[in-house]
Amino acid sequence: MNDGGMAINFTAIIAGVLIFIDFVIRVLSLIYVPRNRRPQTAMAWLLAIFFIPYVGILLFLLLGSRKLPKGRRNKQVEINEFILDTTDGMDQVRQDQPWPPWLEPVVELNRTLGAMPLVGGNSAKLYSQYQESLDAMTEAVGEATNFVHVEFYILSLDSTTAPFFNALEAAVQRGVRVRVLLDHLASLRAPGYFTTIRRLKQMGVQWQVMLPVQPLKWKFQRPDLRNHRKILVIDGKLAFTGSQNMVDSAYNKRVNKKRGLTWKDLMVRFEGPIVAGINALFITDWYCETDELLVRESAQTPALATNANLDAQVVPSGPGFEGENNLRLFNSLLYAAQERVIITSPYFVPDDSMLYAITTAAQSGLDVQLFVSEVGDQALVYHAQRSYYETLLRAGVKIWLFPTPTVLHAKHFTIDDQVAVIGSSNMDMRSFSLNLEISVMVRGTEFIKDMRELEQEYRSVSRELTLDEWMTRPRRSKVLDNLARLTAAVQ
Repeated sequence: MNDGGMAINFTAIIAGVLIFIDFVIRVLSLIYVPRNRRPQTAMAWLLAIFFIPYVGILLFLLLGSRKLPKGRRNKQVEINEFILDTTDGMDQVRQDQPWPPWLEPVVELNRTLGAMPLVGGNSAKLYSQYQESLDAMTEAVGEATNFVHVEFYILSLDSTTAPFFNALEAAVQRGVRVRVLLDHLASLRAPGYFTTIRRLKQMGVQWQVMLPVQPLKWKFQRPDLRNHRKILVIDGKLAFTGSQNMVDSAYNKRVNKKRGLTWKDLMVRFEGPIVAGINALFITDWYCETDELLVRESAQTPALATNANLDAQVVPSGPGFEGENNLRLFNSLLYAAQERVIITSPYFVPDDSMLYAITTAAQSGLDVQLFVSEVGDQALVYHAQRSYYETLLRAGVKIWLFPTPTVLHAKHFTIDDQVAVIGSSNMDMRSFSLNLEISVMVRGTEFIKDMRELEQEYRSVSRELTLDEWMTRPRRSKVLDNLARLTAAVQ
């Protein structure tokens, strides 16, 4: 009896301790979780902690902070100060045509947040075909004489990308300095990662993984903070950026091949002073990973203005900055629009501020269109995205579904016939808060004309989603969409 009584007492004590810990977790989470977070993000975390307290608090401790380590943030500040000092006075551009009155404050916002100036005298060429852009980048590497800077979220050696790797090796052999950055976890998850690393070592390039999660080497931060940029710079004279990773268009994944999925992207080749801004982002990321500052080399190869008349401004964003630079830029342009807004985003999960900006534009009588994929490659994001369709359709937004089995992975939008933004940033909360991204704001009639032709290409093969069709979708889809929406805000 005594042994039984002691066991009961011990069990009661353990239960009491667990109840007390559970109570403390809930109370402390109410105090700490909402600090410096969006209400919707705080609410999502609180729901997770209250429904599954022990698992929820562990996830929060692992994933709750969107800040990079302090050392990296300090390096970002240092680089920003250098960019501001060395680009003072470069904000002047040729105003061959009057600027719209709303553009100057947007330019100043970008300069304040990301340090980069607006520069004129640039040219740009769009590459909307996957293999065509790979061929163009490979050819550019083959013409390099000084340095090649390569930075991709996913860099993977396969039969499609092998010519690009061969071009890098050939560049090294003729004395070109080749530096390569690849995101650690994103590339690690891609099939053939270790083969890729062996190839980089054999080629003799300087390479480094970005944001490594290597606890045994004392390299660790929130594991889902990723460098999502796609950058290629040749000799400081030309640069590519956009949405395309350096990998086969099916990403070498068995499930993608089984479903017949292929990715459609957009890359842009820039020439002119804007190349220095794109290269500055590579320099920043290289410095953060290696402690080597490449300023002198880049200063020796300034990009000259071209005969084209494009004004362009690089807008970096990510957890290294205090504000959500890309979100602020996007919202500023959305509210500035006078005629039309056309958005292309593979993962469209806006926060409340962006949702209000888009629906306000549509309700104000503007032509607002959204291109998204009919098929999704990431279930949670796909269903979270769909949860916004009813609100958008009721506001008057036209939604175009790019047909299966292609994943429309391009990331860009146009405002009136004045400005376009292209780059690596999705219109989702991950790109706003967790990923290091690059966006380039471009003004120029010829560039906008090219973007309009690309949008029409999408439109010609897509089908418009109607509100009547959407409201008749199966109930199970509605449930999945709404549940996935809750997870979108957990950052």
